[in-house]
Amino acid sequence: MDEVSLAVENLKKEWDETVSQLQETIRAIENCGKSGKGTEEANALPRLNGAAQDGLASLRSMQFRLDLLAQQLPTMEEVQSGQALVEIWKEQYQKLHMGLRNANFQAKANIKKAAQEERELLLGGGEESTVRRRNLQTKAGMTSAAESITESLRRTRQMMVQEVERTASTLATFDESGNVLKKAESEYKGHRSLLSRTRGLLSSMKRQDVMDRIILIVGFLIFAMVVLYVVSKRIGVLTLQRKIVAAIKSGSNVALNQGIAAPNVNDEL
Repeated sequence: MDEVSLAVENLKKEWDETVSQLQETIRAIENCGKSGKGTEEANALPRLNGAAQDGLASLRSMQFRLDLLAQQLPTMEEVQSGQALVEIWKEQYQKLHMGLRNANFQAKANIKKAAQEERELLLGGGEESTVRRRNLQTKAGMTSAAESITESLRRTRQMMVQEVERTASTLATFDESGNVLKKAESEYKGHRSLLSRTRGLLSSMKRQDVMDRIILIVGFLIFAMVVLYVVSKRIGVLTLQRKIVAAIKSGSNVALNQGIAAPNVNDEL
């Protein structure tokens, strides 16, 4: 199992534990005022609500973390399963949020009823009422101090949860930036190799172009030499033909002159 899958499994366990604790807190809120101690339980209600709000904040943080981890799972099936689990968690969160709201309504009704009963008891005469009033005042002061400390701790914890969420978001952004840089680096390496191959091809084409030019020039020179040779030979043949024709003509003229001269000599004889 890779690191991402292991982180998802640990997150599921943490989610189940947080949901279980939150459900117990919601039940405690819903039962506030049922024991007949309206004032004491009314003072405890903000502490329980603070714990419930912390639980809901933790669940929201887990949803965000699962949404980030689901996109990094190795297979497409695991990615789809993780995204489906995110939707299930969102529905469960909404149900818990609605349950907390209803529990507060019930708690307020219970506390109101218990406070009314306590008021009626305190307004009654007798030593028991006086002792109970003093005990309530002492417990109210102690509870108020404890609630103040609890509220301060709850705010501190809430700030820490928000800081953790921001840190997780920042780390996710860094991871995404790292992935983008890795892709850019791989693309750069691919382009660099492509450029190297392109330069090699251009060098080969240049060498081939030079060779083609040399071949063309040599071919042209050979062709020109052949043409000159043929022309020179042709001119020599023509000159020879002219000389032969001239010789034949001159021989014919000589023979004709000799033939004409012979009859004239005979006539003179």
